[in-house]
Amino acid sequence: MTSTDLRPIRVLIVGTGGMAHAHAEAYAAMEGVELVGGVDRNPDALHAFNARHGIVHAFDSVVEALHWGAFDAVSNVTPDAVHFPTTLPLLSAGKHVLCEKPLAVSHAEAAQMADAAHRAGVVNMVNLTYRNVPAVMEAARMVAEGAIGEVRHFEASYLQSWLTQPAWGKWDEEAQWLWRLSSAHGSLGVLGDVGVHILDFATFVAGADTAQMSCRLRTFDKAPAGRIGAYTLDANDSATMQVQLTNGAVGVVHASRMASGHLNDLRLRIFGTTGGLDVRWEGNQSILRACLEPDLMTGTWTDVQMPPVRTNYVRFIDAIRAGAMVVPDFNRGAVLQQALDAAVASDMDGCRDVAVA
Repeated sequence: MTSTDLRPIRVLIVGTGGMAHAHAEAYAAMEGVELVGGVDRNPDALHAFNARHGIVHAFDSVVEALHWGAFDAVSNVTPDAVHFPTTLPLLSAGKHVLCEKPLAVSHAEAAQMADAAHRAGVVNMVNLTYRNVPAVMEAARMVAEGAIGEVRHFEASYLQSWLTQPAWGKWDEEAQWLWRLSSAHGSLGVLGDVGVHILDFATFVAGADTAQMSCRLRTFDKAPAGRIGAYTLDANDSATMQVQLTNGAVGVVHASRMASGHLNDLRLRIFGTTGGLDVRWEGNQSILRACLEPDLMTGTWTDVQMPPVRTNYVRFIDAIRAGAMVVPDFNRGAVLQQALDAAVASDMDGCRDVAVA
């Protein structure tokens, strides 16, 4: 396909915080995609973002942007609690939406968003960024094709250390981190921020959703009086979950921002009746190893070659051009939100076992 064959896709960025730059840079690298507007209630942040990415139009609300209307698709990069109120009017206006994760802050909201997207008939996608990792996609393909037989057991972790070492910045001095640390700032804690990733990481590869779980959440003392300015640092910092999947497999899932020595590492070990897989994203490297027949008797693990994958951003734009749907969609976001809700309910009730579906 030549550049003259590409129908220009005009993209609006809603929310201009740190992750918005990754969205803007991804779109800027694509042929036939134009960044046409930015939306943010903070005028300084908005104009700095637009200047950095060469964006002309600036709006302080989605409503104002919709009155203008000269865009086809949206990346919603607002804080978690803002996804629901900003996405619904975009869907009603027939705009395609790529929304950051988690899709919402409750299953009720996420399900309403999924239903609205279905009724609007637009491309809808949740930016679960680890779907961009070749090891994840290849492992999911192998499991679906029966390479490890019937899935029986798994262990999954997402480990970060930025609350024990300022690798990403001084979280106790910079307001930009509050959306991850305070429920009053819309945070679901480590559970919503990265727990959603590792739940998707595990269940997507396993080919089954969460059926029931028990969960323990923990918030640690991190700052004087547990506050930064007006905000209490009450969002959870570590989460541990025992999970049963709809296919009967059981496993453990945990996530923490207190994992000293791990800047941003994910790992899944998944075991079936005829083999096992070790799936990792560590040190920004995609790694996949397998122990399959005839190596089971010797416990020999070998590296697996992985084809490259198209990023979520590319697949989102391609789906718009093709008039097709794409995954992970808002339905997937709602399924994951149901599991997150169950985790919160379990923790609040003494880590009891909670049915998800």
